[in-house]
Amino acid sequence: MATIARARPAALTLTPSAEARIAELMGQAPEGAVGVKLSTPRRGCSGLAYSVDYVTEADPFDEKIVTPGGDFYVDAGSVLYLIGSTMNWVDDDFTAGFVFENPNAKGSCGCGESFTV
Repeated sequence: MATIARARPAALTLTPSAEARIAELMGQAPEGAVGVKLSTPRRGCSGLAYSVDYVTEADPFDEKIVTPGGDFYVDAGSVLYLIGSTMNWVDDDFTAGFVFENPNAKGSCGCGESFTV
């Protein structure tokens, strides 16, 4: 009996606003950038933070999400902290930045810069 491989869901969902921001970033990316990458380095009051940076080389272990404006990568070591999350871009009168709805986060610091799982 043959087994059918099911497509696995993306580590996180990007809103149309986040995809548009990735396209903007790739439009002004430094030479050699192949995409934008999300990682969760250890820092801040609560332990983990969200970090979005350009990448110049695709890591085969990273989760790759193809968007209309360019490739978006999720750091392999961060995927478990982000499964089921939604990434949005918010730009209003007071702030502009990526905002995350992360069902895995058990708490965050008062300033919202870091989270715990």
